[in-house]
Amino acid sequence: MSDNVAMVEGAADRPAGREGLSQVERLADVFVAPSKTFQDIRRNASWWLPYLFMSLLAILFSYVVLSKIGLPTLIDGVIHQSASLEERLASSTPEQAATIRHSMEMQFKFMYVAPVFMLIGGAVCAGILLATANFAFGGRATYKQMLAVWFYGALPLSITSLLTIVTVFAGMSGESFNIKNTVGTNVGYYLMNGDTPHWLVTLLSSVDLLAIWVAVLLTIGISTVAGIKRGAAAVTVFGWWGLWVLIQTGLAAFTG
Repeated sequence: MSDNVAMVEGAADRPAGREGLSQVERLADVFVAPSKTFQDIRRNASWWLPYLFMSLLAILFSYVVLSKIGLPTLIDGVIHQSASLEERLASSTPEQAATIRHSMEMQFKFMYVAPVFMLIGGAVCAGILLATANFAFGGRATYKQMLAVWFYGALPLSITSLLTIVTVFAGMSGESFNIKNTVGTNVGYYLMNGDTPHWLVTLLSSVDLLAIWVAVLLTIGISTVAGIKRGAAAVTVFGWWGLWVLIQTGLAAFTG
């Protein structure tokens, strides 16, 4: 009944002759009126525009970072942030050290295929959220709807790419650049080069303003498309996010 009422109310708010929001309107409304976007996903579960937008930004981000910061500096930064990797290189022969650095170079070059990993990651996360919302809380969302919720909800993360591109062009030094935490939207960013334990920096880096924004958007989206209470949607989103943060923190504590 509540779903039918919401759809009728949404239809009443639209101008005559319009079936729903355009793709561009949905993209804009995520930032100013997210409920409108997620209500429209119940009508049309298209998700290609936010994915395309984030993919193009990811490619531009990769180009700027690799060309302006440079591979040697990026690799030095990763090594400096990992005590275990520093020890491994220090105990390696020159040939072994060169092999390790070459392997890291190849990993950085894979940044250009980030859109593929984004698609795979989105598909997996949408499936996890769908299963939790539908089976644990009695939701009625479809997989395509949840995929749309994921990509629209994740849009604020693109701000990280935009801010990174701007700061790099503004003259950020390569020595202060960290590929794992590129902008200061979390406390961990300001503790990276101090004596703070790596696991604590990782934990504080995970509690990011943009990540919280995404979590809130996903909560609204899941509640809307699955037809479950906002609290149940919050448990779904923040529960999985908390587990992910714990895993990352544990790995950081283990690897140093």
